[in-house]
Amino acid sequence: MKVLVVGPGAREHALVLALSRDPAVTYLTCAPGNAGTVEVAEVLPLDAMNPAAVASLARHYDLVVVGPEAPLVAGVADAVREVGVPVFGPSAAAAQLEGSKTFAKDVMAAAGVPTAASDSCTTADEAVQALGRRVAPYVVKADGLAAGKGVLVTSDRIDAENFARDALSTVGARVVIEDFLDGPEVSLFALTDGTTVVPLLPAQDHKRVGDDDTGPNTGGMGAYAPLPWLPSGTVEHVLTSVLQPVVAEMATRGTPFSGLLYAGLAMTSRGPQVVEFNCRFGDPETQVVLALLDTPLAGLLLACANGTLAAEPPLVWRPGAAVTVVVAAENYPGTPAAGDEVVVGDLPEGVTVLHAGTRLSEDGAVLTSGGRVLSVTATGSSLAEARTRAYEGVAAVHLRGGFSRSDIAAKAARGEISVPTQVEGA
Repeated sequence: MKVLVVGPGAREHALVLALSRDPAVTYLTCAPGNAGTVEVAEVLPLDAMNPAAVASLARHYDLVVVGPEAPLVAGVADAVREVGVPVFGPSAAAAQLEGSKTFAKDVMAAAGVPTAASDSCTTADEAVQALGRRVAPYVVKADGLAAGKGVLVTSDRIDAENFARDALSTVGARVVIEDFLDGPEVSLFALTDGTTVVPLLPAQDHKRVGDDDTGPNTGGMGAYAPLPWLPSGTVEHVLTSVLQPVVAEMATRGTPFSGLLYAGLAMTSRGPQVVEFNCRFGDPETQVVLALLDTPLAGLLLACANGTLAAEPPLVWRPGAAVTVVVAAENYPGTPAAGDEVVVGDLPEGVTVLHAGTRLSEDGAVLTSGGRVLSVTATGSSLAEARTRAYEGVAAVHLRGGFSRSDIAAKAARGEISVPTQVEGA
């Protein structure tokens, strides 16, 4: 099977590594790729936002996997389907589950999916009024794609109002003001062919830039899996109360969702509630989930593309745990420093470095080209062991001004995360 992975980041590097281990994959390309994907796949220049260019390249492959959200919302998967090539990724219409938070709220309401009460606002006055009906902490979300940085959670009403005004400064923009959801968050990926839904291993990421969840939101500073604190039966409950109803609702609307459906969940005192949906593998959770997946990946993705997921055998997972720690460039999540050399020394056993914001110089040096530069991913027999190995790997990374959080998976490894007691009748 010849497979093309579209995208430049760490999630695409993780996908490429997983696909390279699949004996069914005979040829593997990543476009545009980065300084890491070149080590395990052919790398070709490609404008991932150009549906016609992607479709033209896709004709030479048996399966196309579209990684990033922006190309999916732009209709890249539609263009590939039109030339008759199986593609893992939803249509532009279905990708609105991530492309528009207002759309996602509407789908959830129709499907009876538990989520925070919200207001969709098109003016600053509407946003101010919606904030006035709530108590702190305030949650403000830009309606469209924002690379994981379009959300503000704050106890400062003025900051919330200013964030909403900034988000509404673009013509046609919307913001969603919603109630705050208590409890730890869970990332749950699910494969779907538009009918069958197969959940993957739950993970948890760390969004804020600083230790102890301080500072602004980022695209994600690290993640771990599995979740030892997650109550038994949670995945099955979310499958029946969230994932399957949403997939069924999308089919009813004539826009079936095929690909990767991500549910960001808050484990609240009223049970799991949806924080957001994504229409693709998330970064950095992909790195830990795929590190533990033992089932060959290509066949699963092809089954989603061809509508045959129900015929696939149950997934097999490796024992143990995985932790990934992001090494970010100086000044991230502001305007990051670029063009600095990255040198990775000897890595401990069970540690892999996945590239995100990197490129190769003309003389073959690895240089930074984005805010989140590398993901150092480690597996181990326990969460504590995987965490130790991951930070040993971080110590082997040399980057001027580079930094990472020091507490990824720390609370989980110490048994300090708990789910709020569910209120009876809630």
